[in-house]
Amino acid sequence: SPVSRVVYNGKRSGGPRSPGAGSEIFTPAHEENVRFIYEAWQCVERDLRSQMGSERSLVEEYVEKMPNPSLKAFKPVDLGDLKRRSTQDAKKS
Repeated sequence: SPVSRVVYNGKRSGGPRSPGAGSEIFTPAHEENVRFIYEAWQCVERDLRSQMGSERSLVEEYVEKMPNPSLKAFKPVDLGDLKRRSTQDAKKS
């Protein structure tokens, strides 16, 4: 069976992983969980793409009926960008 890789942003790592400074080591259980979630999400995306032209939908998008007013000004955070900035700030100090 092929060697499993941890999935980030829908892309699989191609190179071998060697623990280095600041590198994380993932357990086989963690990698299995990531693979399961990635594959399940791929199924959802495939179903959504196949239903674009059909009337009947198997997948429903959740829409909050009564949105929380305190979340009105919420702006999503790009975690990748936040991590890059944090890494750059650490290198400066």
